[in-house]
Amino acid sequence: MNKGLKIVLSGPSGSGKGTIVKELIKDEQFLLSISATTRSTRQGEEEGVHYFFKTREEFEGMIAQNELLEYAEFCGNYYGTPKAFIENSVKNGKDVILEIEVEGAMQIKKIYPDAVFIFVVPPSLTELENRLVGRNTEAREVIEQRLARAKEELALYTQYDYVVVNDRLVEAIDEIKCIVRAEKLKSSFYGQKIENVIQN
Repeated sequence: MNKGLKIVLSGPSGSGKGTIVKELIKDEQFLLSISATTRSTRQGEEEGVHYFFKTREEFEGMIAQNELLEYAEFCGNYYGTPKAFIENSVKNGKDVILEIEVEGAMQIKKIYPDAVFIFVVPPSLTELENRLVGRNTEAREVIEQRLARAKEELALYTQYDYVVVNDRLVEAIDEIKCIVRAEKLKSSFYGQKIENVIQN
């Protein structure tokens, strides 16, 4: 079986990365990384689908055993990304998407330098502002903070392998699928296959 890819997807708030991920995982080739958490299960949530639910002791054991790519404590609960889920899924041929903010992506780059890093950007800051305002979920002050943060994040685009401009959703999704296909044609991806050809 061909192994899958680890795909790290980042972008400013309002760039549309969440919507892109929802569309990508409709294809069984893609799988969204599942986080572990110590918070209580909410109605409708399933173990191993929405989160891996852990006790505080279990989660701290995962920290001690270096089983997490990254983790943080928020509002009294731990959240983190388990390595085993990602590595087993990739081994089984799935392309695992880690939708993560820029700082977390840079941490993951140190652990998985072979991952595919994709930065999703809006067509313009004006369009980004329109999207944030259009959500109608945040005060103007929060939107201004998000726009300021977006400028900081956009300056880090060179840390990524690819940049996808999310102007039209369908095109952005198609570009990401093209990136994945191209990555799987790289010589580095063919090591074992070529060895098998030579030996036969």
